[in-house]
Amino acid sequence: MPDVTDLRIAVNRLSRTLRAQTADSSVTDAQFSALARLHRDGAMTLADLSRQDGVTPPSMTKTVAVLLERGLVSKCEHGDDRRKVLIGATPAGAAFVEETRRRRDDWLTPRLAALTADERTTLADATGILRRLAQQ
Repeated sequence: MPDVTDLRIAVNRLSRTLRAQTADSSVTDAQFSALARLHRDGAMTLADLSRQDGVTPPSMTKTVAVLLERGLVSKCEHGDDRRKVLIGATPAGAAFVEETRRRRDDWLTPRLAALTADERTTLADATGILRRLAQQ
């Protein structure tokens, strides 16, 4: 069994380093998470976005307000219910997500290439395991 503390520290350090590779460091992790979800999954209501991101609606309201102000998301009427509003990524928001992902991939790619074939295989196996752990 791996040392739990060592694993936690390694995952946190890697996560922090990858999160730092962003198109604009003034966008918080919570803002990027919401924007990336909208870019990936399409427009949705604030309630759906907060539920899927695992935060409270008031917290998501603040996050979306900043993204709206920066022009990274927009609001439009819900097709089925005029009382609801859909929030979606703008072209600028989509470009921001794609640029941030490109920067993160560019940081990680040469580091993975420097590993041995066995190490890359081990990491490929660990990726599925880490994904399962994150879903629990």
